[in-house]
Amino acid sequence: MSKLVYVLPGGEQRAVDAEDGASVMQSALNNLVPGITGECGGELSCATCHVFVVPEWFDRLGARSPEEEEMLEVTAAEPTEFSRLSCQIRCTADTDGLVVHVPALQ
Repeated sequence: MSKLVYVLPGGEQRAVDAEDGASVMQSALNNLVPGITGECGGELSCATCHVFVVPEWFDRLGARSPEEEEMLEVTAAEPTEFSRLSCQIRCTADTDGLVVHVPALQ
């Protein structure tokens, strides 16, 4: 189990426990974190689970797939170099303490 921190658009932080193997998106949905929609259920087809990973964590998560890169081109909030789709980040002991910012728009 790992601890994840979601920073909401207004600055409020939501810390949640995430099951190993669950996605960052599913952990948000399971814990009613506002701003993460996940309309496609994690099938990499909607971009409504867009998050901004804090810079110190970004390189530790592995590279984005070409499919994820393509979906990031259609996010509601302008993507940055630290953008990820939270459905593509799996929770493990290595993600304990991960911090992501939730955009104002999905």
